[in-house]
Amino acid sequence: MRFIPLILLVFVASASSFGQTIGYQLSMPEPHTHYFHVDIKIDELKDDSIDVKMPVWAPGSYLVREFSKNVENFNTDKGNFKLINKNTWRVYSKGSSTITISYDVYAFEMSVRTSFLDASHSYVNGTSLFMYLDGKKNLSSTLEITLPVDWKKITTSLERTSGKTFTYKVPNYDILVDSPIEMGNHQEFEFEASGVKHNVALYGEGNFNIELLKTDMAKIIEACTDVFGQNPNKEYTFIIHNLTHGSGGLEHLSSTTLQVNRWGYESGRKYERFLSLVAHEYFHLWNVKRIRPIALGPFDYDSENYTNLLWLCEGFTSYYDELLLKRAGYYDADKYLSKLASTISRVENQPGNKVQPVTEASFHAWIKAYRSNENSRNTTISYYPKGALLANALDLIILENTNAEKNLDDVLKLLWDEYYKKQNRGFTDLEFQTAVEQVAGKKLGDFFQNTVAGIKTIDYTTYFGYAGCEITNTKEGSGNVRLGVNTSDKNGRLIVTSVVRETAAYKYGLNVNDEIIAINGYRTVDNELSTLIDNYKAGDKINITISRDGIIKIISVTLANDTSVKYEIVPIENPTDKQKKIYKKWLSE
Repeated sequence: MRFIPLILLVFVASASSFGQTIGYQLSMPEPHTHYFHVDIKIDELKDDSIDVKMPVWAPGSYLVREFSKNVENFNTDKGNFKLINKNTWRVYSKGSSTITISYDVYAFEMSVRTSFLDASHSYVNGTSLFMYLDGKKNLSSTLEITLPVDWKKITTSLERTSGKTFTYKVPNYDILVDSPIEMGNHQEFEFEASGVKHNVALYGEGNFNIELLKTDMAKIIEACTDVFGQNPNKEYTFIIHNLTHGSGGLEHLSSTTLQVNRWGYESGRKYERFLSLVAHEYFHLWNVKRIRPIALGPFDYDSENYTNLLWLCEGFTSYYDELLLKRAGYYDADKYLSKLASTISRVENQPGNKVQPVTEASFHAWIKAYRSNENSRNTTISYYPKGALLANALDLIILENTNAEKNLDDVLKLLWDEYYKKQNRGFTDLEFQTAVEQVAGKKLGDFFQNTVAGIKTIDYTTYFGYAGCEITNTKEGSGNVRLGVNTSDKNGRLIVTSVVRETAAYKYGLNVNDEIIAINGYRTVDNELSTLIDNYKAGDKINITISRDGIIKIISVTLANDTSVKYEIVPIENPTDKQKKIYKKWLSE
């Protein structure tokens, strides 16, 4: 027997100076096919035509995803329209003041950036589903939802109106698409933290403990709020998808979506990663959603929105997502310093760190960050960890120059007060630098020009020295050698997947997709390669037998010392009084 669900209705009514109203109707007649059906009714239409657009990207994820590729069967009840570019339909009214537009959307990518629909639940991330009327994104609206008969719950940050079961107020299109919606039969719970009600939707099975989540998430939220001294939300919503493979999170104005491993709630490293993700996405409700570069709002949904400051947006947030776990008591100082040292090692071991400034990494996120290839590590750096290390450096510079009276928190508070609360706008690159200098009481032109906008190595020794810590490369002088390839075992064949810049493999011509057959005549497999290489010393010459496109070749390679690093950060034995003061303020000891 065919299942015929009740229609999921989305009705958006909004008034402009001309009295125009817009209504969206969304239905899922066969959820298992992964198709949404959308009707848009426009009343009081005064124009002969109107352009209807589908966004090409989702704010917070800096890649043009071409959401219109999933649109099918676009039509109107007047039957008169034309596609004028990849994501814009021009609809003609034929003199009518009312017109209805309809289309279908295929939604079967389970990520925080897209919408998803199957027989078990529905997740809506609005930019991948809702079209908008060009020039009319500021119209207010309401959203009315009627669920299929066997679904009982809706979780969203949209404010529910009184008198109707699932009707919500939508101030404008930006809020509509910035308020993800989870629908189905998921678990729900709520708790209060920092004077704010927090609603949580849990889709999927997992080894979570709801009472523990209430306690631990509240601690993270309170630590985030303490940075700014105030929380802008009356309510906040977490949508958590428990999956086989988690894919991270995406921030929204008053909510976030997290996709995590369903068995990742055990105490220890996995659970700490979950709490760090909670801290990261929650911190974004200030940093990015309200404190933001001027390019990131109001959004242009048609094309890339360029900024040099994603290292601030994501890097500062990455710095705080670990620091806040220290402040909340989940890490002690030794564990925090160990994690920070690991981040430094990861960044300094990436050759692209010496090629691409973090400002360029921010600007080129649209074409590089989400489109990596086998050479990306040689040419790019992620603005997440590199930005976190720059945030750490600025934190220590401010602590040193203000005798531990101020820190990076004060920069964020200044940006919050001046640009969000007072001016209600984003800031420029120069305005951000000026804010840092104002708090530090020091000009930082060299740091911003050469270390941020350039590739000068962060002066870790000096900055950690401010807090009475020393940083040491524990691999220095080891005498180890390194070939410089990453490999994978493919059906018993050892295949090169990447070649590291400035290593022996790079210098002497090993290529990606080469099959390594033997070293000096000895057959090798993936787990034996490093063992074989370890038998040699710098200056030794080895012959590597490879197959390249089916042709057997021998590549002669002269091995060199392993120049990769592994850092350790430890407090010094006899810090000065000032170093003690900075250390205590920095790590909340």
